[in-house]
Amino acid sequence: MRDHPDRLTTAPTAPTALQLVQSNSLPALVQSEIEQLILRGDLAIGQRVNESELATRFGTSRGPIREALRALEESGLVRAEKHRGVFVREISVAEADEIYDVREVLDQLIGQRVAERSTPQQLAELRTVIAEMDRATAAQDLKRYHALNLQFHDLLVEFAGNARLAESYRLLTKELLLFRLRGLQDGGGFAVSNTEHRAVLEAIVARDGAGAGQLLRQHAAKSRARMHRAAAAASDR
Repeated sequence: MRDHPDRLTTAPTAPTALQLVQSNSLPALVQSEIEQLILRGDLAIGQRVNESELATRFGTSRGPIREALRALEESGLVRAEKHRGVFVREISVAEADEIYDVREVLDQLIGQRVAERSTPQQLAELRTVIAEMDRATAAQDLKRYHALNLQFHDLLVEFAGNARLAESYRLLTKELLLFRLRGLQDGGGFAVSNTEHRAVLEAIVARDGAGAGQLLRQHAAKSRARMHRAAAAASDR
């Protein structure tokens, strides 16, 4: 049968960027934004997460907020309590020690791989972040330094070029958020931390895989020691 001559055949149109966001990826985008609030310390450890406030902040309904929080609970950044709500998760020193056991091994592998395969552009990015951390240190801007510290380590794991390694590492280190921040503030200062970063980068630039791996592993071990000093200082208050 022929189509009626007055009937228009309309070709399907591609969805707009906004439609794609609304239909597919809005919860993922919201999750990323909430995660950054936690990583920067804007949502404090132990703090109750207010769904209504976040919905207003992001200009969305509470549905995507709830989906994002469920995903963040699976990744270990928040915990849900029945009849009480969702809270930014705090882990124990014992749990953090177990994570550091694994992180130190992964950091050694990351240092080796980045030294072997990083490009001049990637090295330039790492230098830029370290220079920014120097400025944050001079200004005693702990929040800025903390964000840059996370960025530096995230770049290293990205430049290692192993998607499974990156996924495992990021999942583990998110749970160390509380102790990494307190360790910088109360466990020995962030100027020391950036000296360690610079030594790692120098070994990477020299293409010294073994040296870079060992230095990055030592950096993780020293971060663990700063965590213990900070935890001890907190318990003495």
